[in-house]
Amino acid sequence: MIQLSVNGERHELDVPADMPLLWVVRDVLGLTGTKFGCGIAQCGACTVHLDGEAVRSCVLPVGAVAGRAVTTIEAVGESALGSQVQQAWLEHEVVQCGYCQSGQIMSATALLQRQPNPSDAEIDVGMAGNICRCATYTRIRAAIKDVGKGEQA
Repeated sequence: MIQLSVNGERHELDVPADMPLLWVVRDVLGLTGTKFGCGIAQCGACTVHLDGEAVRSCVLPVGAVAGRAVTTIEAVGESALGSQVQQAWLEHEVVQCGYCQSGQIMSATALLQRQPNPSDAEIDVGMAGNICRCATYTRIRAAIKDVGKGEQA
């Protein structure tokens, strides 16, 4: 049995320790906002927070996160910062197809937690590895900048 805290709820799970966290979140817990993209931690669609840090859940064995706090896109908006990021995404009309956006929001929120008013270079580093095939990078940057400047209501 693996004990895991996901979105503030404690779970005792009978899953293999080497099962990727992504599949535990999606298939076992039914939280489907976190997406499968590449399966090799290169696209960022599967990004969740582990103790507040952005991680790629598609390659992270659930056994390695036992006892730690996992936050998914379903709960990131419960924090003031996560809610501001989600609002900025709406105001800047970031989403086109939307597939990558849960991972983008999770990475942006972790970035802003570490660096409340990031420079362009810090945004580039913080968002590296989050791929948007619709190429909404300009809008993503603008949304992050607005949250960093405190321009969200």
